[in-house]
Amino acid sequence: MGKGVKVAVVGGAFAVMIGGAGYGAYNIVSALDGGGGGSAGAAETRRSGPPDKEEVRETADAFLGAWEKGQAAEAASYTNNAADAGVLLTAYGEEARIARVDITPGVPRGATVPFTVKATVSLDGVSEPLRYTSALTVVRGQTTGRALVDWEPSVVHPDLRDGDTLVTGESAQPPIEAVDRDGTVLTREKYPSLGPVLDTLREKYGDKAGGSPAVELSIRHATDEADTPLLTLAEGEPGKLRTTLSAEVQAAAEKAVQAYPESSVVALKPSTGEVLAVANNRDDGFNAAFQGQVAPGSTMKIITAAMLIDNGVTSMNGPAPCTDTATWQSQTFKNLTGMEPNEGATLANSFLRSCNTAFIKLIDEKPVDDASLTREAQERFGLGRDDWKTGIASFDGSVPASGGPDRAANAIGQGQVQMNPLNMASVTATAVTGAFRQPYLVPPELDGRQLAQAKGLPSETSAQLKEMMRLTATQGTAQQAMSGLGGDIGAKTGSAEVDGNATSDSWFTGFRNDVAAAAMTQQGGHGGDAAGPIVAAVLRAGG
Repeated sequence: MGKGVKVAVVGGAFAVMIGGAGYGAYNIVSALDGGGGGSAGAAETRRSGPPDKEEVRETADAFLGAWEKGQAAEAASYTNNAADAGVLLTAYGEEARIARVDITPGVPRGATVPFTVKATVSLDGVSEPLRYTSALTVVRGQTTGRALVDWEPSVVHPDLRDGDTLVTGESAQPPIEAVDRDGTVLTREKYPSLGPVLDTLREKYGDKAGGSPAVELSIRHATDEADTPLLTLAEGEPGKLRTTLSAEVQAAAEKAVQAYPESSVVALKPSTGEVLAVANNRDDGFNAAFQGQVAPGSTMKIITAAMLIDNGVTSMNGPAPCTDTATWQSQTFKNLTGMEPNEGATLANSFLRSCNTAFIKLIDEKPVDDASLTREAQERFGLGRDDWKTGIASFDGSVPASGGPDRAANAIGQGQVQMNPLNMASVTATAVTGAFRQPYLVPPELDGRQLAQAKGLPSETSAQLKEMMRLTATQGTAQQAMSGLGGDIGAKTGSAEVDGNATSDSWFTGFRNDVAAAAMTQQGGHGGDAAGPIVAAVLRAGG
């Protein structure tokens, strides 16, 4: 497909003529549909099946040609969602102030046509060049039989999602220069997964950091997510925003998650609650490290063990028999394949081996009831009360009081329990220090936030949890992932089964000296398979 090709429809047949350069030379009329899109002349017989090469070329030429000339409605008529396409393509020229558009198509790959956009963004006498690549796919219209561009906002710009639009103007907030705890500047170029976090920090604290607004082309999201800048026409004056992050630990976290798709990790200081790193490697760009809401698997046994100890059911060296199976209210629970039963196991032994049945058998002991795990999570670990104020959006866990089979499932991190790496890093921090210190990314003094409070753990409970995590890291399921780490170390593994997934989610949380970290890899397998190496890498950098 090349520039300068002019297509006309004459009596249902295509005549191809060589014309001037650029889609601006086009005057395309299509007879593929009986409706819009510049239809004229006799209607062609309704076609079926995938579009052929000629249809792909002609449809892409028509759409890109109209878009290039600023004919939003015309371009939209060549898509399978003219209403939504028209809105975004109109905003492209109006709200976004993008003009002098020049589109160069690449070599089609089947029904997909890549292309490069060169344009100019102008406002108040200031102009900047814009260049990016995108792609479109041609499909058969379900009702018309026409070959049409399969409409997605990403056709217009690869970073656009449903409901997003493009705008050019003064930024909603002044730019910020986010720095780590030691003054090192944090940029999305050096720390890519921090991009959405930096956008949020700018939106929330830009007016408190002392800067002045810039003039930018930005993506305005349909959600509450902060605008994403794409191009700066006039620099604002950035204000400096100090965070609790550590550039060194953040770099290690960024590198670690890149090894495993759909991974997230958080590291923090147990002695203060300060977040040292937050990193995600996800296709959707979601900050699952702070906002995820998924089952944490056996990492939940830290809280369950605390509940059993605090309620006098057992202790670290007390009985916790590990049997082949355990039945709770007609539902049978099993251990991981290959685990040897041990009727004489202690809680420490069942914890370090991550025996499910041992924990399920103990939750029937008095005085434990349906709400015991919920009370432990809320009152001692500060979870599930919707009151964390980290400085950015976060989810602070959920451990609902549950009866029936979910009471047993909750105890091993399944059922209705929902967590994210931020929550589990905090759980580890509380377990090893005995004190709940709400995690935070921005010092509360900046905006007067009141951090959440919880009473923490009795010293005897904390000491036992810490020792059981040490044993797990040196003798149990976390031993391989934690090998080679010096200092005071401890860990807990987890794998969470998710309906519809053949492979479980991998979970791992651990500590080394005054650093706690937790990671999750969706469909990553056992805890030590994916999440374990991520946590170990972060602890190695920070501990």
